[in-house]
Amino acid sequence: MKKYSLSLLAVSISILSITVSCQQKLDKPIANENEKLIFATLFVQQAAEYKALTLQAYNVGQFRLDALLKEAKGNKKLAVVVDIDETVLDNSPFEAKSILENSSYPKYWNEWCNLARAEAIPGAKEFLNYAAEKGVETFYISNRKIELYEATLKNLTEKGFPFADSTHLLMRTSANDKEPRRNLVRENYEIVLLFGDNLGDFSNVFDDKSTADRAALVEEMKNEFGTKFIVLPNPMYGAWDAALFFDLNVTNKDSVYKARLKSF
Repeated sequence: MKKYSLSLLAVSISILSITVSCQQKLDKPIANENEKLIFATLFVQQAAEYKALTLQAYNVGQFRLDALLKEAKGNKKLAVVVDIDETVLDNSPFEAKSILENSSYPKYWNEWCNLARAEAIPGAKEFLNYAAEKGVETFYISNRKIELYEATLKNLTEKGFPFADSTHLLMRTSANDKEPRRNLVRENYEIVLLFGDNLGDFSNVFDDKSTADRAALVEEMKNEFGTKFIVLPNPMYGAWDAALFFDLNVTNKDSVYKARLKSF
C-alpha cells in the first residue's frame, strides 16, 4: 500500500508541477509582435535624416517639373499624381499606437484616419502648391477605403494641400490596382510626375511580385527614378515587406526575416 501511495503522490506532484508551469506560461506577458516597428517608426518621427530625404524627394520633383514645363508641347493639361499615406500625409502616430497597444492594421486605422489630423510629409505641400502656381494639377490616388473619403478630404484641406476635392481624390472602391485610376487621369491629362512610397504607386508591373522580381524591374526601369518616378522613404510597412513572404505559407515571420538577412 505504501508503494502505491508513494506512486500516486509522485503522479499528483507531477500533475501539479505541469499545471503550475502551464499557468506561469499563460500568465507570462505575450511578446509585442510590433517590436520590429520601433526603430522604423522612430526614424520617421525623430530622425532629421528622414526629413532630409523627403525634402530631397520633393526638391528633385521641383527641378524636374521646371524642366518638364519648358519641354511641354502637347495639348493636354499637365498633372502630377501622388499617393497619400507616407507620401503626402504622415501616419506614423498610427504605427506608434500599434506598437504601444500590440495591435495591427486594421485595428485603430479608421479611428486614426477619421481624426483627420495627420501632418503633411515635409516638402509635400510646398511642392504641390508650387506645381499649382505653374498650372499643374494634382491627383491623389490612394488605396484608403472609400468610407474614409470625407475624413481624407478634410485632412488634406486643413493641411493646405491644393486640389483637395472630389474631382482630384481617387480612392479605392474594390481593387488595389491603381492603374485604372491613373488611366482615368490620363484621359484628360498628361501625367508628368508620380510620387509614392511604394512601387505600385508608379506602375502595376510591380504588384504581387517576389523581392527578386521587384529588384529586377527596378533595374529595368532605372531611368524612370528621379525623372518621372519620385520615391518617398517608408521603413514602416509596404509591399516590400509582403514580398519577403511571396509564395510562402508561414506562421513564424521572424524566421523568414532572419533568413532574408545577408551576413558575412
